[in-house]
Amino acid sequence: MDEHTKHKLLEKNERLINMVIERVKRDFPEDIAIIALSGSFVTGDFHEKSDLDLIIINNTDRGWEISSCFILDDVGYDLYCTPWNTRIEQQANLESPMVSSLIHMKVLYCAKPEFLERLKGYQQKALDELAKPIDEASLARAQAYIRMAKQYYAEALLAEEIGAVRYTSGNLALELFNAINCLNNTFFQQGLKRYLEELRPLNYLPHNFEQTYLDLVNARSVDELRSAAFRLLKNTTVLYDQMQAELVESPVPTYDNLKGTYEEMWSNQRNKVIASTQAKDKSYAFLTALSAQDFLDEMTASRGTAKFDVMKHFSPDALETFQERFMEMMDEYLDEYKKVGREVARFESIEELTKSFMGGSV
Repeated sequence: MDEHTKHKLLEKNERLINMVIERVKRDFPEDIAIIALSGSFVTGDFHEKSDLDLIIINNTDRGWEISSCFILDDVGYDLYCTPWNTRIEQQANLESPMVSSLIHMKVLYCAKPEFLERLKGYQQKALDELAKPIDEASLARAQAYIRMAKQYYAEALLAEEIGAVRYTSGNLALELFNAINCLNNTFFQQGLKRYLEELRPLNYLPHNFEQTYLDLVNARSVDELRSAAFRLLKNTTVLYDQMQAELVESPVPTYDNLKGTYEEMWSNQRNKVIASTQAKDKSYAFLTALSAQDFLDEMTASRGTAKFDVMKHFSPDALETFQERFMEMMDEYLDEYKKVGREVARFESIEELTKSFMGGSV
């Protein structure tokens, strides 16, 4: 872009900014707190058709009335509001991929000094979070994006038309981009066209990340799209699991944290396994097995107990064998109690239970 074109573009931007500020002062003095500049005109990575990214922070719902979309000189503009209590807070907590717009915004107008102080508080909160080492919170943020990517993968499998599969696969990739940023405790500094080059030098990347993503971009069929999406998702989950194992200290079973867990499994699953087997009710047995697997997985994650694979042993044609194996797993879980010196809360009479329960020892 030559200097003359650049000068005209910046001059037009200034006139647009002044137009918005003048309207806010006249019509929304109590409704709009801050107007700031973000995006390519802050980073300097703009071209002659770049639009103006204004962050308009509103105090009230009435502030939304300033929202407008229009085309000027072949450039489209979208004026919209950014509420404090949703978007700004999410960005400050690193729960939004748009962290850059919060940290790097250039304030152009502020209705009151306290609004600027509030903004600085949010900016500092984001900077403080980014300054922390990669930890469990970073992984939790990444996991939220990975869950969304899994949802998009399911949609890619269910869709039939190539356009729909390409769309869901693309959204899967974007969710994983955000997850990768979280795994590195960073964020996109610039716009879409720079995403790949910003991700490329990060320390923690899925195996063969760039090539797999480009395979998705270059895919020419539904099968190719699904294959690339699967590999991108699988490799990212493998990276996440590796980092989880390295960075997060696993819980350890203790006398206190195991309290009631064996008894809960007896209550919710044991007798259902027996009843479904006796009734030869395959669906009942299957759903009980699911419930047991869910409970035991939760115990592994939250208490650090041994991993049990209930579903591996379920067989619709051998419910008795499944029941036997489930009872063995309950005995193995009981060993967790024995290791920490806990006894099962078992009573032979209501009187014995009442005495213990009323004494607060159950």
